[in-house]
Amino acid sequence: MVRDMVRDMGRGAAVAAAAVLLAGCASQAAEPSAGAGAGSGAASPSAKAGAEASASPSVAAAAKGGTVGAAGSACPLPVTFDVAADWKPKKVEPIGDPDLAELNDLLQQGTVTMACEIDAKPAGNIGFLRVWTDDAKGAAPRAVLESFVAADDSPSSAVYRDVRVGRGGALPATEVTYTVVSALLDEPKKARALALVTPRGPLVLELGGMDSEEHDAMLPAYELAKGSLAATSG
Repeated sequence: MVRDMVRDMGRGAAVAAAAVLLAGCASQAAEPSAGAGAGSGAASPSAKAGAEASASPSVAAAAKGGTVGAAGSACPLPVTFDVAADWKPKKVEPIGDPDLAELNDLLQQGTVTMACEIDAKPAGNIGFLRVWTDDAKGAAPRAVLESFVAADDSPSSAVYRDVRVGRGGALPATEVTYTVVSALLDEPKKARALALVTPRGPLVLELGGMDSEEHDAMLPAYELAKGSLAATSG
């Protein structure tokens, strides 16, 4: 039960402060995000794929508050992108304590590992943007995303789209919208993510909210990030 609740909270924060969360997650359940988790359900591999379409075409991007991803930033990544005002990025690192090592499983989903978690709570929302990475070469965005979705909490209704992201649509990517079951709220909620391949390996950008209402409220921040993605060098 504790593990399921931690999965629905900010997973990077949960691993960084595992002892605190394990002691008090019940009292904090109304505050943190209900993010995607590593479950046993799987979306149908035959889920429909659109062509060069956005999953949220009518949503305007949020105002820029900063940029993350470059060397020296809060989260050095294979890409850079703009972050909405008041959203707080934090690098995610595994726990070294052997007694809490199993919580590191929360940082794995499909073939990718969480590298950065950008918290929306300072901006008034309950959720996160998360960046997941892998060093593997030669992976296709669609395959990476299908593996990511299959490892989520009881995924269903997955719709995949080929999209262009970054400034001027410079980068090819695959985007998915789907539904998961929140272990914290025991109800379905919206989920979405996109995958692209960088010179340093595949990367997934995921939007995780406590519920579908929070998900929709945070779409402008996701669109800002998606529209500003650029590969980094080195």
